Amino acid sequence: MTKLTKNRKLALTKIEPNRLYKLTEAAALLKEITYTKFDASVDIDVRLGVDPRKSNQMVRGVVSLPHGTGKQVRVLVLCTPDKEEAAKAAGADYVGLDEYIEKIKGGWTDIDVIITMPSVMGKIGALGRILGPRGLMPNPKSGTVTMDVDKAVKEVKQGKIDFKVDKFGIVHTSIGKVSFEPEKLVDNAVEFINSIIKLKPTTAKGTYIKSIYLSTTMSYGIPVDTKTISGSN
Repeated sequence: MTKLTKNRKLALTKIEPNRLYKLTEAAALLKEITYTKFDASVDIDVRLGVDPRKSNQMVRGVVSLPHGTGKQVRVLVLCTPDKEEAAKAAGADYVGLDEYIEKIKGGWTDIDVIITMPSVMGKIGALGRILGPRGLMPNPKSGTVTMDVDKAVKEVKQGKIDFKVDKFGIVHTSIGKVSFEPEKLVDNAVEFINSIIKLKPTTAKGTYIKSIYLSTTMSYGIPVDTKTISGSN
């Protein structure tokens, strides 16, 4: 425990107080301030000038990160028998319907994404109480309710993620791993931020992108200068 404190103190000395870093600088600095023995996830937090309580200021979307997230995404496809082979061939980890619905009712949620078809959403609706709080409920807006289940599986496996602003006005997601080259983290971050900018509600007033922080699973957050991201205000 003392060692961790020592490392965290050392990491803190590398972040200059009251300084806003360029995105490229922040991505490079992450490697210097992360002392985990595992390949930690790199997270981005973007605070928006919106009121998420108002439905016309809800920011939600999907983005395909050019270099993926570095995570193994476990995908369950709930589909009719005629789509099962295509889903398996596309790389789905679990494929079926009724048996998996029963497993989920029994408390099984050992998955990251559920993809399904419009025709079976009626059966899945009953799972809302279990899937909703875990962010696992399929949604047409995020592309997880579709007839092209095989295409959706491939996109998710390649780094497509969906995001949503939380009640504090923050959009949070992982954009890679510490082992990624800084340039790849920057590419992923820019793609993510630009996706948020495109979704700016017409009713949002004042500064839209209020702050951006990069961090890893166990590191301090590094403040990023929003002016270095084109079109952020």
